[in-house]
Amino acid sequence: MTALHRRRVVALIAASPLSGLARAQSSPAAEPLPSWQDGPARARILAFVKAVTEPGGREFVPVPERIAVFDNDGTLWAEQPVYVQGLFIADRIRAMSATRPEWKTKEPYASLLRGDLKALAAGGEHAIAQLAMATHAGMSSDAFSKIVEDWLLTARHPKTGRPYTEMVYVPMLELLAYLRENGFKTFIVSGGGIEFMRPWTERIYGIPPEQVIGSTIRTKYELRDGQPVLVRLPEIDFVDDKAGKPVGILRHIGRRPIAAFGNSDGDLQMLQWTAAGPGARLAAIVRHTDAVREWEYDRASKVGRLDKALGEAAARGWTVIDMKRDWRRVFAFDAR
Repeated sequence: MTALHRRRVVALIAASPLSGLARAQSSPAAEPLPSWQDGPARARILAFVKAVTEPGGREFVPVPERIAVFDNDGTLWAEQPVYVQGLFIADRIRAMSATRPEWKTKEPYASLLRGDLKALAAGGEHAIAQLAMATHAGMSSDAFSKIVEDWLLTARHPKTGRPYTEMVYVPMLELLAYLRENGFKTFIVSGGGIEFMRPWTERIYGIPPEQVIGSTIRTKYELRDGQPVLVRLPEIDFVDDKAGKPVGILRHIGRRPIAAFGNSDGDLQMLQWTAAGPGARLAAIVRHTDAVREWEYDRASKVGRLDKALGEAAARGWTVIDMKRDWRRVFAFDAR
């Protein structure tokens, strides 16, 4: 990243309402989780943190074992109407098509370029994987990181017109900060691409790249013009979704979390594995119930479907965070 590019990124973040939120969160006199309603979800979170951090308490957990994991899409930022990385892929295909005229008649590119989502969906996972490889591979890891950064500087959410990095949930930012203030190490565990998230998660969530776990494509070391580079190959390496999430946690962290937060059936196994450990545990689901400030969806949604995990939450007594009921604010740009 050039010095000029770095200054542009810093300027964008500094101008964001999230920067003011971060400063407000750093005040030692601030009440914990101020954007949360005084309801059962907030009470259970506060009680859990108190129990595991109270020295001499029956459920005290040493600092190295205070691991909390968070899904990203639909848990930390908005995932409707389409996953953000899917929108990135679509924009990249459109931009790249200028030098690839054959895509106008070749599937699945042709369907995407003419906006025929039904035909694109008919191609299934294979079509999506083909589009992803075309936009994510064949370059160095540094080059891909810059592409992501550049896209985030200009891309806007189709409904709100806001940068995607402003489509993050204020209550979850507060929760991340609160857990870290109490000795927790916070990780992202997402089905999204690990290299798509790592360029920006530290600035937006305070989660450094080494604490981001996600899906990966194969990468190899090469010397190009005498310089060492890591080259991204058009092959899936690991899918960090559903049953892959506990596997990814074990590979990257080596400890079972004591707290896990998700929002869909893709997080079910991560929540199950976290909750099954000994001692105090917190398994929580963000349920999208606010059609005014965000979206209302769960069991029937094609994006972020919450069906089996919702049933398991009721059966096992997991915490369900009802967006409409439990959050005073959703986004930083909401009217107070």
